[in-house]
Amino acid sequence: MNLLFVGDVFGRPGRDALLGWLPGFVAEHDVGFVVVNGENAANGAGITSKIALRLLDAGVDVITTGNHVWRQKEVFDFLARDERIVRPANYPEGAPGRGLTVRPARDGSSVAVIDLAGSLFMDTGLSPFRIVDRLVDQARKQAETIVVDLHAEATSEKVAMGHHLDGRVTLVVGTHTHVQTSDARVLPGGTAYITDVGMTGPAESVIGVSKEIILRRFLTEMPVQFEVAEGPVRIDAVLVAVEGGRARSIETIETIV
Repeated sequence: MNLLFVGDVFGRPGRDALLGWLPGFVAEHDVGFVVVNGENAANGAGITSKIALRLLDAGVDVITTGNHVWRQKEVFDFLARDERIVRPANYPEGAPGRGLTVRPARDGSSVAVIDLAGSLFMDTGLSPFRIVDRLVDQARKQAETIVVDLHAEATSEKVAMGHHLDGRVTLVVGTHTHVQTSDARVLPGGTAYITDVGMTGPAESVIGVSKEIILRRFLTEMPVQFEVAEGPVRIDAVLVAVEGGRARSIETIETIV
């Protein structure tokens, strides 16, 4: 099975580009399961139920999120009732939604997706390392193929998680920084890994935001209102060939649309 993971979708430009690009790519590469990080899909901050449904209707199987998941309160009920979207599992008990879901792939097999948030330089409270083993054990009872999205700032935390889970899951992918890293590889135990898959958003921007606004902030050190940049969109993703729950290969994708 070919599994596609698409990096953080940023605002309307990212969503529109993904919706136009995804069906053709899935057909051309015989993709059997699609995971998309959608935590910046609503104007760069969070996701709404309407946006989530548009992505799901276009062929996305599971949407992961991150530290901005609570920015759109409207989505709370959707997080609680729809198993096709996950939020970081290491947020406090009682938060809406779930951090682990299991969904069918196109070949009839099951795929588990675990969402985690980093604890270094991020306001999560609970280290993902304290709960990930339990989640992986739970996932392995239900699926052979397991995807872990670690939405984190620190590269060290993501690299460490890759090694910690090597041989026990299919893919560990880092998200959040919006810059694709050059370390995609299959680890010795058969787990595909990349420190950050990157972003699906405006190419001529500062991680999705208008570069003029961000430059003004750095140059003046004054508060600014962020605005999603316009122009061509860069789609960042990874395509993983999976066999028996192990990764045979991982290929990075970076294309301008």
